[in-house]
Amino acid sequence: AQAGPHAASFCPLLNSGCRLVFVAASEWSGGSSSSTGWEQDSDEPAHNGQLLEAVHLVLAVQQRHANIESSELEKVLDSFSNMGFSNAQIMELFSLQPKFAPEMRLMVVCELILLGLDPDSTLMVLQRSPEVLRMTAQQLRHRADCLRKLGLGEGNLQRVLRRYPTIFTLPWKKIDAVVRMFKTCLFPVAQVTEILQSCPNVLLEEPQDLEYKFQYAYFRMGIDHRVMVKSGLFRMSLAELKNRHIFLERLGLYQTPDKKGQTQIVNPKLKEIIRVSQKDFLAKMAHSSLEEFEVFRKLLAREEEEDQARVSEETDSDSDGEEERSEIE
Repeated sequence: AQAGPHAASFCPLLNSGCRLVFVAASEWSGGSSSSTGWEQDSDEPAHNGQLLEAVHLVLAVQQRHANIESSELEKVLDSFSNMGFSNAQIMELFSLQPKFAPEMRLMVVCELILLGLDPDSTLMVLQRSPEVLRMTAQQLRHRADCLRKLGLGEGNLQRVLRRYPTIFTLPWKKIDAVVRMFKTCLFPVAQVTEILQSCPNVLLEEPQDLEYKFQYAYFRMGIDHRVMVKSGLFRMSLAELKNRHIFLERLGLYQTPDKKGQTQIVNPKLKEIIRVSQKDFLAKMAHSSLEEFEVFRKLLAREEEEDQARVSEETDSDSDGEEERSEIE
């Protein structure tokens, strides 16, 4: 949609001064605040003419909104400055998604500030996921409200935005599919919430991959739901989980429990396997060298490739047999 001439209609913070921005962001983040430099006097010039000229030049080179009035552009630049953005940061903001009008760019930034981000975090979010600039203020607010309902309240919400900004641009059905998968695997609602809070990266993964990781830990390793959640299982990739588990297993240091949950050895706790660096894992648990682990990884990858090839051949053979029987009939 084409932005109108009055940017104030898009952004509740426009021309309201730094203190209003600071207070609004503090309220949205549960009252906590940090020293961000937003308390400067809003009557002081926020930028100089060189910035205005530089942004005009950027817009002209991009052949986007080059005819915007200097007075309107200056209002937008003042608003960015009042929110605590430096001239260099403002220039970086205008280099992202260049086709969007300055007023629309300001609107998105205002919403991110209201969600509790500071200028540095806001710029980082937009650099990592420029697609966020394509969202409307309503879409950003709606996504934030939906994530809160899943248990990602203030604090958690800002952390998700900073670390995984693409979660805000995902189709909601993708997020819902991940949540439904955990419930299908019999994780109680409280545990699903805890997973999302501690491992928000799961929202970026495919539900079938997460389900396979759960099944591997549950059936192959004998880990129950509570331990998976408390240990942060879903922070680790399935490939690394398998590498560490099977390595310990072949060293005789891990054993799959029987139907009664019994083992002949004392298995290490899951958190001891996954919540340590590779160096500590090898030194303190596997008592092996990096060279030995690397050789094992290559052998395991070859084994899995051969298994996949064998399954594929068996599938093709079964398919050919069915076709032959169909022709005879």
